[in-house]
Amino acid sequence: MKKVSIIFIVILLIILAITLKDSLSININPKSSSNVNNAVNPIQNSNNSLETKENTEGPVSVTVTPRNLEEGLTTWDFEMALDTHSQELNYDLTSLVELVDDQGKIYQPSAWEGDNPTGHHRKGVLKFNAVSPRPKSWELKISNVGGVAERSFKWIL
Repeated sequence: MKKVSIIFIVILLIILAITLKDSLSININPKSSSNVNNAVNPIQNSNNSLETKENTEGPVSVTVTPRNLEEGLTTWDFEMALDTHSQELNYDLTSLVELVDDQGKIYQPSAWEGDNPTGHHRKGVLKFNAVSPRPKSWELKISNVGGVAERSFKWIL
């Protein structure tokens, strides 16, 4: 009788393990975190992919992802997305955004390639002339979007 009980418990444990195996997975890949308000995050991985940053202050959410910031390129790109449900996104981002290096030098965007300044959802790429030598860190500042005086996104390169 005792032997039958042990076999029954073992069978139940095997069934339970098979049933739960898909729901008990471990994710060892780092997640890209979104940050609000001046937080600094390190490089996400070794191929110079920098983390996406998000600011959700006010009625407009702004997401920024640096792209193509390697030395030797002519332009450096920042993918941007603006989302809201309460107002038109009719901003000229080339006049509201500046890039500040680790020495305090300010750079203006050279172009916006993306959605026109209308609607509630905008995506595109804000381009800056590449800087040499490449600074140790960047701060992208956005002024007066969605009633927020300044949004700041920082990366360590």
